[in-house]
Amino acid sequence: MTKPTKSTKWSIDPAHSTLEFKVRHLMISHVKGMFKIFDASIYTTDNDFTTAQIDLWVDVNSITSGDIKRDEHLKSADFFDFQNHKQITFTSTQIGIADSKGNRELWGELTIKGITKSIKLNVVFGGLITDPWKNQRAGFAVSGVINRSEWGLVWSESVEKGGVMVGEEIIISAEVELIKSNQEDLKMELTSDLNKDKIQLASAKSN
Repeated sequence: MTKPTKSTKWSIDPAHSTLEFKVRHLMISHVKGMFKIFDASIYTTDNDFTTAQIDLWVDVNSITSGDIKRDEHLKSADFFDFQNHKQITFTSTQIGIADSKGNRELWGELTIKGITKSIKLNVVFGGLITDPWKNQRAGFAVSGVINRSEWGLVWSESVEKGGVMVGEEIIISAEVELIKSNQEDLKMELTSDLNKDKIQLASAKSN
């Protein structure tokens, strides 16, 4: 990922962020679940989130739906196949212009089980604030709907009257609170990246 000029780095605050999903069960109700472990590399130009470049990863093994047997099934080859695919990833490609209510469309590439598809999410900006410890924070609500079969999550069983046990559509919802990294941390990171480039260049010349 190429960082924007004059980039500002943001980190997800895991104590104040959630990543949840729900899917229809037996066509009459919804089962909810969440991923407990996820993180992202996020860069913006200053505090302009319309310039945000996002690389998100999710730990598949952290899935929980409130039932141990169901969680183990979700990690199996019938669904996320954790043994062969440890992470779900999302990389942003485009952020749209806000509508009259402040909603924006966020486009990106979602990879599950090694399959990458373009998806559209809806993003609502909650605001920007400085907390009592002088940390700058930003809040977002993210939502979207995907069809699980497009990523090879095809397991289900038929039930009476032509229904299915598990619905096709997965409803995604996330509440994300970001913390702005301090400039010293960002300077150290950029210096580290520069040194890596110099080492790689020197190695290439020696070969």
